[in-house]
Amino acid sequence: MMLTAPNIAFETSPAVVVRSPFDGSRVGEVVVSTQQEITRAVASAREAQQAFRRSTPFERRTLLNGLADRIAAHAEELAGIICAEVGKTIREARNEVRRAQNTLRLSGDAATFLDGEVLHCGIVSGGVDRRATVTFEPVGVVGAVTPFNYPLNLLCHKLGPAIAAGNAVVAKPSPKAPLAAARLAQLAAEAGFPEGLFQIVHGAADVALALARSPIDLLSFTGGPAAGLALKNASGLVRCLMELGGNDPLFVLPDADLEKAVATAVGHRFEIAGQSCAAVKKLYLHRDIEVEFTQRLLAAVASVRPGDPSSEATDMGPVIDAAAAHLVDARIEATLAGGARLLAGGRRHGTLVEPTVLTGLDVDAPIIAEETFGPVIAIRSFESTAAAIAEVNAGAYGLQAGIFTNDHALVKQFSRDLAVGGVMVNEGPDFRAEHVPFGGIKSSGLGREGVRIAIREMSETRVVID
Repeated sequence: MMLTAPNIAFETSPAVVVRSPFDGSRVGEVVVSTQQEITRAVASAREAQQAFRRSTPFERRTLLNGLADRIAAHAEELAGIICAEVGKTIREARNEVRRAQNTLRLSGDAATFLDGEVLHCGIVSGGVDRRATVTFEPVGVVGAVTPFNYPLNLLCHKLGPAIAAGNAVVAKPSPKAPLAAARLAQLAAEAGFPEGLFQIVHGAADVALALARSPIDLLSFTGGPAAGLALKNASGLVRCLMELGGNDPLFVLPDADLEKAVATAVGHRFEIAGQSCAAVKKLYLHRDIEVEFTQRLLAAVASVRPGDPSSEATDMGPVIDAAAAHLVDARIEATLAGGARLLAGGRRHGTLVEPTVLTGLDVDAPIIAEETFGPVIAIRSFESTAAAIAEVNAGAYGLQAGIFTNDHALVKQFSRDLAVGGVMVNEGPDFRAEHVPFGGIKSSGLGREGVRIAIREMSETRVVID
């Protein structure tokens, strides 16, 4: 299936050819946007938003539900696009399409509850007999820059709350996976989105920087810390929401349900071939269960079937491109050279990296020193929960963490002491509900996504006192 995005740029602009990460076949192309077109897109978004800002919550919810309906009607087509351009298994791609619908519908629901409050000004001595009405107004034009790993749902996490709050959106998807975003824009037009309210520009880092420097009112970015900092600097005083990745741990304690913990570790680490921000990057096993857990883990890993992502039988597809595969391969080799032991996998076949398990790692092993986007489970053993928590907290990231235990005291300790944005109990760090705040601290980002909080993040507070 050959896919072509809408032609939003001049014919003289270069094209980005999108190729399958699995076999290199040509999937489609997009035309790179020029500076003039980025400027024009932001200007037309501004014009559309000026009319849309007075829309009612009912009208916004109707638009978002209409887009969700269009996604549902084209679910298998969209799943095929995601599978082809990202290399996700077709089952993973279908799940993303399902989640994108949820994100938009929850955003529409949130539009009806963007409530303010009334505060009395006479609550202190000398106060006046006046009331302050606090409301939330649209920020204006949202610039949205999205990564390759969830090309549909992460865009909906920016689009849904932005529209619910009364804003316009100019989005720039990853050049590695731009086709699902382009199709979403077509479906939005079919769903009745006013012209200019949601637009796509295409290109690499230079286009993202040009969008950040444009007269937008808020920049929402998902990607790496270096790119995030560059965009933040380029955007000046514009408000920024940034999800910048993580090096997330999963802790398994002696009283844990080992079968469920094994299934979670395997499922969360090998989904999208390990290319999720909140995937299990470091698996902390208490020494009392380390041997038994590892045996169970290896049996589960052996059953994972990598291969052609379009096949219903495939459990794990390739990483996004050859460069990503080489990086994962190099980090595995460097970690083994440092004394770690290879328990499973470890080999690369083009862009397919075998499901890999390493143990005996130092805390500064290359595979866990930096966030690694690849299907590698890296085991660290521990006895002291305080020491394990301190080790995680010493890292640069603080996105999410998972813990498996039924000990309430331990749940309280991990929840209180871990320096992360979210703690998942008897779940993996990659768990996310679309309406719940999601994001981290330190190098993991600024602000939060998740429909209920993002709609506030994408609004301005206005106070009227009379």
